[in-house]
Amino acid sequence: MPMWRQEPACKDYLWGGERLRDKYHIESSCKPLAEAWMLSCHPDGLSRLAEGEWQGMTLPQAAKCYKGNFFGTRCAEFEEFPMLVKLIDAKKDLSVQVHPNDAYAHRVEHQNGKAEMWYVMEAAPGAALYYGFRRAVTKEEIQNSLKNNTLTELLHR
Repeated sequence: MPMWRQEPACKDYLWGGERLRDKYHIESSCKPLAEAWMLSCHPDGLSRLAEGEWQGMTLPQAAKCYKGNFFGTRCAEFEEFPMLVKLIDAKKDLSVQVHPNDAYAHRVEHQNGKAEMWYVMEAAPGAALYYGFRRAVTKEEIQNSLKNNTLTELLHR
């Protein structure tokens, strides 16, 4: 199977910076450049082929044209390509996010759930990740912490 260079879908979230452009040479008009979706079949940001006879096609379009297993032999088990590979420049703190499981996401959002895995390539001294609550919390505790700007005190760091 041939390999094709891709053009990422880029995002300009408030917390982004310029490192993806300056250090990793991602071309984008996004300012700030927060995320580059390097391998994406997600409808909110499709990667496109950057060369060859299918240049400009999204990955799902190219997969339909390809004779064979475009995404590999196991991907036929999935309705959609099950991964989204991103490069992220978090110059400022990211927003706290909730990622639903597949059952909830299918029922409410008509999308796949979102399990994440991070590989941190570079971090400033003192940088940290928050990941989940330290203990079981009530809705009222969350609401109060949001009012008082103390939510991070409830989170693992």
